[in-house]
Amino acid sequence: MNPDGSELSPAATLDWQWLGRQDYLPIWQAMRALTEARTAATPDQLWGVEHPPVFTQGQAGKPEHLLAPHGLPVVQTDRGGQITYHGPGQAVVYLLLDIRRRHWMVRETVQRIEEAVIRTLARWEIDGLRRPGAPGIYLATGEKISALGLKVRNGCTYHGVAINVAMDLQPFGWINPCGYAGLRTLDMASQGVQAGVEQVAAAFAEEFGLLWQRQGGGPTMKP
Repeated sequence: MNPDGSELSPAATLDWQWLGRQDYLPIWQAMRALTEARTAATPDQLWGVEHPPVFTQGQAGKPEHLLAPHGLPVVQTDRGGQITYHGPGQAVVYLLLDIRRRHWMVRETVQRIEEAVIRTLARWEIDGLRRPGAPGIYLATGEKISALGLKVRNGCTYHGVAINVAMDLQPFGWINPCGYAGLRTLDMASQGVQAGVEQVAAAFAEEFGLLWQRQGGGPTMKP
């Protein structure tokens, strides 16, 4: 609600929901369905989840980047980027945003998401860095700690960002993460941090909400 008592417009609201442990495929289908059904009244949303083990291959993903699936499911999805791994101990936040009505370009949307990850990691005294031409966030020693991939349809985004909190990192060695052979992937636990997946996801939602708030509105927390 605005200070004068009037209702906020949908473009000024940002709903946050923690959905807990969820299989990848139904969440992807739900994101697509929401995006296809959007109207001017549909609020923008952030969904926080933790997935069971799964590899997801981006729309232009090359099969040679899947080295050895070891029996884990592989989902061909419609986001950008190459192959990545999701699993327990990873905070995934999906961003269902109408960037067209906010006059955001795709590149600046990605930059804001990356900035929110950097600020989230900084809460636990981890220095996250960007790499030119390689979306996601890295450590100063070169390892990747957060992956990012979006789909934009009719000016609206879905898919999102994954932050490695406290994972079994072995499955990252069964792929070329994000298409980079030999790229090492670490998590927050490897940096001496003890944090919960929901805690980190909520911190990201808060940080992204602060960036969002610059143009009005902020995250509305839902149970």
